[in-house]
Amino acid sequence: MAHAKSIYIHPAPVRVWHWLNAFFCLVLIVTGLQLRFAEVFTVLALEDAVKLHNYAGFSLIANYGLWVAFYFGTGKIRLYFPDPRTFMPMAFMQFRYYTSGIFNQDPNPHQVTPDNKFNVLQKQAYLAIMFLFLPGQMISGLFLWRIKNFEQYITLLGGIKIVDTFHVLIYYFFASFILVHAYLATLGHSPLAHYKAMFTGYEEMHE
Repeated sequence: MAHAKSIYIHPAPVRVWHWLNAFFCLVLIVTGLQLRFAEVFTVLALEDAVKLHNYAGFSLIANYGLWVAFYFGTGKIRLYFPDPRTFMPMAFMQFRYYTSGIFNQDPNPHQVTPDNKFNVLQKQAYLAIMFLFLPGQMISGLFLWRIKNFEQYITLLGGIKIVDTFHVLIYYFFASFILVHAYLATLGHSPLAHYKAMFTGYEEMHE
């Protein structure tokens, strides 16, 4: 018989940040969809959608600041950096698990611990998201919010069409990522195990 034990993986500040981040992202996705396709998709009056999009954007920036302060202040930022010495073999093992092993009920090659809660593929993905895509989205959003104030920077980047296209492409990326993330979160020992852990902080480990 398999035995289960609970390990405290997600501290309270991380859980609060995670759910706030998810909420602000969903608001931005819905309002952004209306701003992009206002003629076919309407949730609010257009002026209200613009205001809500801006409020959610600034809230996301503030929440990102909390993430930076917590992870750098506590030294937990190292959780996001894979070990280059073992990256390739571990990445191959994890990729093989996601593409075939999980369907054969093979054990996950990555064992979650408080000091190593992300597998190598997650680390690589979250590094790109938190240090490249999200900052790029926030900066381009600020430029589009006050075009005249940031006109010189917009010009340096190639003009308003380039900045707008970049912002929209990253928007599509995050909309897709949330769907994939929500699905991958169901791949624990039960479909809701990882969701439960992000509320309680405790991850169940089955031996």
